Amino acid sequence: MRKQARIVGVVEYREGDGPNITIRKGPCEVEESSLDVTISWTDADSHGAAAIPLGDYKRYVASKAIQVDAGQVG
Repeated sequence: MRKQARIVGVVEYREGDGPNITIRKGPCEVEESSLDVTISWTDADSHGAAAIPLGDYKRYVASKAIQVDAGQVG
C-alpha cells in the first residue's frame, strides 16, 4: 500500500557499500513490503527513490523524521 508522507528530519539511505545519502526534506511517497520500504520523491525535474530496511523506516517514523499523512498510519 502506498502512503503519502513528509520527510521533516534527517533520513538517510545507502547505495550498495557507498556512504549514507540524505533524502531531501519535503513530500514523499512510501510503499511498505514485509522487508523494506521504498521512499520516492520528486525534486524539481528529477525523481528519486530509495529502499530502506523496514526497521530503519519504523525508527524514522517513531522519531518523527518521517511523518505519514493522517489516516494512513498503520
